[in-house]
Amino acid sequence: MSAVLVVAALRHSDPRAAVDPLSGRVSTDAYAGAASDADRCALEVALRIAGDLGGRCLAVTVGPPAVEEMLREAVAAGADGVLRVDGPAGDGAATAASLHAGLAARGLVPGLVVCGDRSTERGTGSTPAYLAASLGAAQALGLTELTADGDGLRAVRRLDGGRRELLGLPLPAVCSVEPGTAVARRAPLAAVLAARTRPVPAVSVSAAPVPAVRAGTVRPYRPRPRVLPAPEGERPHERLLALTGAHTPPRTPPRLVTPDSPEEAARLLLEHLRERA
Repeated sequence: MSAVLVVAALRHSDPRAAVDPLSGRVSTDAYAGAASDADRCALEVALRIAGDLGGRCLAVTVGPPAVEEMLREAVAAGADGVLRVDGPAGDGAATAASLHAGLAARGLVPGLVVCGDRSTERGTGSTPAYLAASLGAAQALGLTELTADGDGLRAVRRLDGGRRELLGLPLPAVCSVEPGTAVARRAPLAAVLAARTRPVPAVSVSAAPVPAVRAGTVRPYRPRPRVLPAPEGERPHERLLALTGAHTPPRTPPRLVTPDSPEEAARLLLEHLRERA
């Protein structure tokens, strides 16, 4: 089995991005940004899995030369290589298309791509899904755990109600991880100093964004109406309580007791517990 190429797809995001309230356009400063917490976790997970599978870890991002400092930090943390893709990086479709075109231009075929679940400036979380569709790979998004398991992957995804979903993934795959999935390692000072002067290879692409496929007419979600019985009660307040379900079961007002002795206090406490079953 050949060495697996594990790609950490990072996004250089500005934590102080400004949003136009009228147009919704996001304005960012390319020199003030850095990798988000989710992307730092993605890099750490990619480094661990590359070590477990005996492969290489490549940190990739899309952006101007100002983002190269983030890639040098990835080298200091232990990445085997970096690549900057000079191409469009707008929404998730454009970013995924640029990443795919940049990897293809260098002849790189990733076995695993690890991304952060969302960026701090846009937060759509759609880039991993578009990238998985472009690569024809399996996808698992919003993971809280991701580890190597034989020739595949073992992942845990968060569900509603505090539940978890255990997944087994084949390679190739594209996964996104949440912040806190892994504790990012601290690069040693010697590695940080050595990475400052390391050249960052770049490739220019002009990838067209992947068009979104929509089924049917696009319209706001409208829940299906339900027929509710008229609430019972003589007064409006009673009908409102019956309609909303408040104070069901009936609320018992609090009671303040002042026992004269510890024995009396214990007796009152036991009576209260028996009443509440």
